[in-house]
Parts: sequence; C-alpha cells; structure tokens
Amino acid sequence: MTGEIVGFWCLSALLVSSALAVVLTKNLFHSVLWLALALTGTAGVFLLLDAEFLAAVQLLLYAGGIVTVVVFAIVVTEKLVGERISQTSRRITSGAVASAALAWLIVSAVMERPLATGRRPMAVDLTKDIGETVLTRFVLPFELLAVLMLTGLLSAIYFARPEE
Repeated sequence: MTGEIVGFWCLSALLVSSALAVVLTKNLFHSVLWLALALTGTAGVFLLLDAEFLAAVQLLLYAGGIVTVVVFAIVVTEKLVGERISQTSRRITSGAVASAALAWLIVSAVMERPLATGRRPMAVDLTKDIGETVLTRFVLPFELLAVLMLTGLLSAIYFARPEE
C-alpha cells in the first residue's frame, strides 16, 4: 500500500464519520463544527488528487466562509429566540435505508466496470490555466458575479438593520 492509498482511506473514514456526526448531533452548533471538519476533509481529498486550487477554494469558501456565516446565523437566531436551538433527526430509519440503497447502487456500478488505477500525468499547471481563463475569457461573468454578491451583501445589511 502506498501512502496515497493510506491517506485516502484515512480521509474517507474522517469524512464518513464527520458526515454522520453532522446528521446525528443534537446540538446545532456542534453539527456545524462537524460540517467544517467534513469540508476540510474534502479539501484533503482534492489535495490527494493534485487539485490544489479546488482544495484552496474548498477551504476558503466553504470551510471558512459558509461555516462562519452559519455560525453567526445560529448565534443571532438564538439571541432573537432566547432559547437554545437543537435539532432532531426525524425519519432516521428511512434515511438509513435510502443511504444504503444509494451505496449499493454506487458499489454495484463500480464493480461492473472498475475504475482505472493509474493517473495520467498533467502536462500543464492547472491552477495557472484556471486563473488565466477566469481573468481573460470569463472576465465578464466573473465581474457580474462580484456585483451580484455585493448586491446580496448590501441587501442583507439593509434587511438586518434595526427597525426605526
């Protein structure tokens, strides 16, 4: 076994256990922390696949940004409601059955046609190509997305302001 395979199995065990903890934890804040661990583990899988750019985006955007927003939403909501928010896992049996059926479908599809074991080497620097493409060919959608995000941020500030 190579170190890459051992790393993959360790990361997959971390991902499965943290994903289960996200769903099964009763404390909503702890659930979000488990989600952050799952998203960080996903960035580790991207690193194993030599996709450094995707790993960085995963860490910065999802594990950093989205989780922070959710934590602030939980804190603000608990202050508004005045009580501790907890989650309940309803229909856990039907969810487990659906998950087992999906896992069986995936495993049977992989067993029918096994995946390739070797990887082709990359001839170019993928991160550099992504950066050049975003800032040349897709610069207009990139800038429009920035304006859309700024509009959403200003709207959230407007709606979150106290009543006068």
